Amino acid sequence: MTRVLFVNRYFHPDFSATSQMLSDLALDLSAEGFDVTVVTSRQRYDSPGASLPAFEVVGGVKVHRIATSAFGRTHPAGRLVDYLTFHVSALIALLRLVDRESIVVAKTDPPLIGITAGWVAALKRARLVNWLQDLFPEVLGALTTRPAARLGIAPLAALRDRYLRRAACNVAVGHRMATLLAERRIPVARIAVIENWADGTVVRPVSPEANALRKEWGLQDAFVVGYSGNLGMAHEVETIMQAARLLRERTNVVFLFIGGGARVAEVQRVLQQEHLTNIVFRPYQPRERLADSLSVPDLHLVCLRPAMEGLVVPSKLYGILAAGRPCVFIGAPTGECAASLRQAQCGYTVAGGDGEGLAHIVRQLADDRPLTRELGVRAGAAFRERFDRPLGVRRWSRLLGGLATAATDTVP
Repeated sequence: MTRVLFVNRYFHPDFSATSQMLSDLALDLSAEGFDVTVVTSRQRYDSPGASLPAFEVVGGVKVHRIATSAFGRTHPAGRLVDYLTFHVSALIALLRLVDRESIVVAKTDPPLIGITAGWVAALKRARLVNWLQDLFPEVLGALTTRPAARLGIAPLAALRDRYLRRAACNVAVGHRMATLLAERRIPVARIAVIENWADGTVVRPVSPEANALRKEWGLQDAFVVGYSGNLGMAHEVETIMQAARLLRERTNVVFLFIGGGARVAEVQRVLQQEHLTNIVFRPYQPRERLADSLSVPDLHLVCLRPAMEGLVVPSKLYGILAAGRPCVFIGAPTGECAASLRQAQCGYTVAGGDGEGLAHIVRQLADDRPLTRELGVRAGAAFRERFDRPLGVRRWSRLLGGLATAATDTVP
């Protein structure tokens, strides 16, 4: 039986993005017969003070929740302490749990946890797989202008590259990310691309007429342009605000933000200062309402600063496709999301700062509902072909099974 041990700060019942991916994969692998263990924290992403059980079995997955500090995401210093205490506690837990038969899969929350996992894997002669949701510290370099922070980027990247080169495999969530890894002289034979996914049994198209949230929020007659999920420093919102200003006289067009993030307060300030009435906010929705939530918009928006291309891949696109909705990507036309939309022919890309271009697309689709529906049909087809949960799990199952077989074949 293949023994797999995952390391990540969040796991079920938390529903943050990295937690959801890990929870889906761990539970499905367990159902296939893998021996699955997860080392995680006792916190939830939206509730750092939560205290989940130190140990439990969830769907056959053995969950070890380690003790860490719980300052949360509000203050950078507190977040750093949370990261460091997770590294220390994870080291202790991994030393106890990992053996030569283990495949250790390290995600990227907290940053550089692969270094800690890799050290233990080397000590125990186990195999290490890095599941790279982002490339840190390059992400930090793209987001900060502080000289003190930038000084540490090169040495941290060099340290990270050492454990990537020693890993049995490094799983990138996009092809652009895989290219960046190869440019860092990570052996191509040790790089695999497995894109993230959405769960088609949870997220499915819901018609406007049947959508309870659309009725609850009073949006039955509107053409809804939606942004769903975290709105953080990696996301470019100025273009959305420009389009909202240009469309303020179109009373049937509403810009809907569902979720939260560091830049939400900034958008709310602009809304109040300029008296924009075509922008509304709603909180994150529970998983059981995700189909309705992602189906409220007639058109979704995804944005990413060009400097972040290849360092992260916006996974929210997969839920949008699962909901059967078209999408406009605001960012680099050569980026991962732009390529997916072109291939599926279910959306558009506009460059950051092109608010007029975004407004033009919104006007076109608001006035041509059959075209909007056709783009949505193409989105659903692309999801079923490339991004549904069973497809991603199958790729992971083959990868891990192959590593286990290779290890068995090399045992003297």
